[in-house]
Amino acid sequence: MASAFRPQQARIPPALAIPIPLLTKAIGNLFCFIYRFKIGLCQLTVTPDKKRNIKHARKAIKEAAQKGAQLVVLPEIWNSPYSNDSFPVYAEDIDAGHDASPSTAMLAEVSGQLKITIVGGSIPERCGDKLYNTCCIFGTDGKLKAKHRKIHLFDIDIPGKLTFMESKTFTAGETPTIVDTDVGRIGIGICHDICFEELAMIYASRGAHLICYPGAFNMTSGPSHWELLQRSRAADNQLYVATCSPARDAGAGYIAWGHSTLVGPFGDVIATTEHDEDIIIAEIDYSILEQRRTRIPLAKQRRGDLYRLVDIRRLDAHCRL
Repeated sequence: MASAFRPQQARIPPALAIPIPLLTKAIGNLFCFIYRFKIGLCQLTVTPDKKRNIKHARKAIKEAAQKGAQLVVLPEIWNSPYSNDSFPVYAEDIDAGHDASPSTAMLAEVSGQLKITIVGGSIPERCGDKLYNTCCIFGTDGKLKAKHRKIHLFDIDIPGKLTFMESKTFTAGETPTIVDTDVGRIGIGICHDICFEELAMIYASRGAHLICYPGAFNMTSGPSHWELLQRSRAADNQLYVATCSPARDAGAGYIAWGHSTLVGPFGDVIATTEHDEDIIIAEIDYSILEQRRTRIPLAKQRRGDLYRLVDIRRLDAHCRL
């Protein structure tokens, strides 16, 4: 009966298997795969002083690494106040690097020095005459492995509570971002990207172990949606979800909710914090992924005869082969 439901056709192209993690450990002359590692979520206070923000982020990354984190995640817009007036002023030319992008130059330097993977939150990126809300991922060699430009811009108008139009300054990104690192295959989203289950489904179908969402939910959406969306994305796709928020500043024009969190593949909150500045250290165990998927085999129960998710970019690449 299950074959009549055509579960393999519920994902177009067909879903990829989860890859074996790249982490290895030498035991004598042999190497074994390591499925467990520590993640550090750095919930940072952001100020108008960009140099201070960069110095402070560097210190937090080093502290997380000293506590055993092999993957460190920073918040959304950690080098700049979160405002449309600030984004053009604090924007950096990431592709030019070095002096043109002191924030990413620091991330490259620290990741290489400490031999860790960094999901660098996000910063305002200037590219030509456009601005993007961009996350950079650096490998253990200090090199830029991937760059994710926020796909879904945060435009919201709740009368009497909050109005913010990110699209007034930022241009939307056009490409889902998934990257193979020394700590597994990671999908990247930024803040409002988490509201769109299709993106997470694409990452799961591409074999992600983990999705990282640097995000700055606010005092309106945070209490209702922040934890709910994280747990939903993790449970629906049976993978890990990590989020990292700025710390709350009650005097800021845009007040972040905080509550950076790691959620497991069963939708369980593994570690979280409140709204103050903090560094969360938690363990990720990829061996649990297969266990969860075996016990509740959602992939085998999908109804390809009734619905299908089409990964446009993967399909286009597949058709060109």
